[in-house]
Amino acid sequence: MNATIYLDNNATAPPAPAVLAAMHDCLRDCWGNPSSMHHIGAAAKERLATARGQVAALIGATPPEIVFTGSATEANHMAILGALALSAGRRHIVASLVEHPSTLLLLRHLQASGVRVTLVGVDAQGRLDLDELAAAIMADTALVSLMWANNETGVIFPVAEAARLAKSRGVLFHTDAVQVAGRLVIDVKQVPVDLLSIAGHKLHAAKGVGALYVRKGVKLPPLLFGHQERGRRGSTENVAGIVGMGVAAELAAQTLAQDAVAVAALRDRLERGLIQRLPQAQVNAADAPRLPNTSSVRLATIDSEIILDRLDRAGICASSGSACTDGGTMPSHVLLAMALSSQEALATVRFSLSRYNRAEEIDTVLETLAAIVPPLLGLAA
Repeated sequence: MNATIYLDNNATAPPAPAVLAAMHDCLRDCWGNPSSMHHIGAAAKERLATARGQVAALIGATPPEIVFTGSATEANHMAILGALALSAGRRHIVASLVEHPSTLLLLRHLQASGVRVTLVGVDAQGRLDLDELAAAIMADTALVSLMWANNETGVIFPVAEAARLAKSRGVLFHTDAVQVAGRLVIDVKQVPVDLLSIAGHKLHAAKGVGALYVRKGVKLPPLLFGHQERGRRGSTENVAGIVGMGVAAELAAQTLAQDAVAVAALRDRLERGLIQRLPQAQVNAADAPRLPNTSSVRLATIDSEIILDRLDRAGICASSGSACTDGGTMPSHVLLAMALSSQEALATVRFSLSRYNRAEEIDTVLETLAAIVPPLLGLAA
């Protein structure tokens, strides 16, 4: 890879060295099928059990409450479709306007089959209004599904309060915790969520593995049928990927508190430096509670794709606040929901940090942006 500074960890985070080592050992030594009765299968089954305990410990769950999946998208689908199947006669789902596409696109598909969907809005800082959420829950609501923290802005939703609200109405509650797991403390003994999705590759494991927490007592039907995962998710388990996720979860749990403080300091260093050097820069959701690692910055009206290209040439990886489609670049649905104009949304760059970033890298990014942006301001005008 040519990149020397990586600030796109909300898209995917680099695998931790210990994760790579554990996966290599597993592929070499425990490649058996965990369902096989012989000793080779038993070795794989034992590694699977260890990883389940490690992931459960990260969120305060018990091992039987963890269902391993192929991704967080699959976990989200399993939660949403499962909740609908469990709630006979209830054909209404509440979510937010700023959910991840894996949720929003599924909800759009369900609407075509007669499921009613209410999408709760956010304010200009990306914050959720709990009163609006309460008003959206109806007698036939099967599920409330909210992301714990937004992948673009880092804004943290009041998930504990929202889960208690849903519980008081007798409604299942699911949270997409992909961006929170390994970055903030999660304790499902204290926060009454019924279902919670995690992606391995966002917490320094490999891609192709995720997990769904299913609270004890929630009899969620399978999305894929088979005997694996206690009958809740068929298909031979990705043992090496799961082992890597377990190691990543354990590493995150060990250093979470200090990592959060250190990464937040780097994020603040980046934002302060940007505003000092470039008065045109504005931080989206600056007044909202945010993840310690995420900064969404708009740079006047300069197309973010131009800035990202210049950064990439300088060996710096970041991302935009927009999604690319076959028809070209479209403004981010998250930023539009926050009342930004299309031009402002398209001028947004997202920097997402990890525990592997250092202060000198942030200083290099600031120096690079200070050289890149001023010449582009005339073009933007």
